[in-house]
Amino acid sequence: MNDAERAPDGPRRPVHPGSRPTESVWDYPRPPELRGDDRHVTVTVGPQVVADTRASLRILETSHPPVFYLPRRDVRTAFLRPRPGRTHCEWKGAASYWDVVVGDIVVVRAAWSYEQPLGPYEALRDHLAFYPSAARCTVDGEVVTAQKGDFYGGWITHEIEGPFKGGPGTWGW
Repeated sequence: MNDAERAPDGPRRPVHPGSRPTESVWDYPRPPELRGDDRHVTVTVGPQVVADTRASLRILETSHPPVFYLPRRDVRTAFLRPRPGRTHCEWKGAASYWDVVVGDIVVVRAAWSYEQPLGPYEALRDHLAFYPSAARCTVDGEVVTAQKGDFYGGWITHEIEGPFKGGPGTWGW
């Protein structure tokens, strides 16, 4: 990585915003890498836009589609309700879960966050990730395809190539 790709706060930024070469998830690193992304990202539940940003962070990890983390300042947190239960990621730490409530629509465990992320992932503090299987997520207007399975929450857009971990028979990859 050259210096032009590293932002002052650490996560990599696109060198040429708007140009998106094909990315194979098999080229992503392990442990995961955190990169900034300036594309327009939205999350919608029912008729309501719940999040809208051009300042997301992506986690890139071998065999997984990227997960977009949106700054809390760009999320309408009035629609979020804390959900009991936590999971633990060996890299990022303890994940907290959130329901999204829009009027009569309740989407259980639609989002997660790392309230106290571990060292190299400190930039994830005050960010939330949404499951594209639970909400309508877009990147520069493209509707995201959800990663198969109900655990990882990866976002698949046209430039992302698999095969992807998460579906039946891939747990041991």
